[in-house]
Amino acid sequence: MTVRETRICVVGDELSVGVGDARALGWVGRVMARSHFDRPAMHFTLAVPGENSSGLGARWEAETAARFGRETENRLVIALGRHDVEQGLSIARSRLNLANVLDLASSAQVQTFVVGPPPGRPEDAGAIEDLSAAFADVASRRRVPYVDTYSPLAHHEQWLADLAQNGTLYPGQAGYGLMAWLVLHTGWHAWLGLPSED
Repeated sequence: MTVRETRICVVGDELSVGVGDARALGWVGRVMARSHFDRPAMHFTLAVPGENSSGLGARWEAETAARFGRETENRLVIALGRHDVEQGLSIARSRLNLANVLDLASSAQVQTFVVGPPPGRPEDAGAIEDLSAAFADVASRRRVPYVDTYSPLAHHEQWLADLAQNGTLYPGQAGYGLMAWLVLHTGWHAWLGLPSED
């Protein structure tokens, strides 16, 4: 039996490419470095700075279609940022945007994994918390793994220190390391069918 190659597309905003990280790894690079495949695998980070969930929903299919193969195991990571809050999208619209992506991916037999928005500006804290909870509910209803990055990091000293150093928008190396840890410990290996590092 031929071993199928795994292709992982990560679709998100600038946080998915690690802006602010002096090592230029971000959380995606750190997670992939800790993912040891026993089969051929490749990943692609498809980021658009400043993008909200509406923009992500409009482009993900075309961009992933160019990377996914007909005979490959195709996986989609939806890396949701904070721009829905910053740009005034309603919770209902944000929920619908994510639901549409998950439903379309499911119908195309693409397995999905969702990473929620991390804390940002203090004045947006409540709105980001509500947004994360809404995204988590949408993912849960579809039995899709969801990583809550907001709750564990909202009062985390290292995360807050990183944000303060970078103007309250982007974390640094330590902050992206924290995000990667959360992803790795919230079902990542199980989702990929890989042995856990623990």
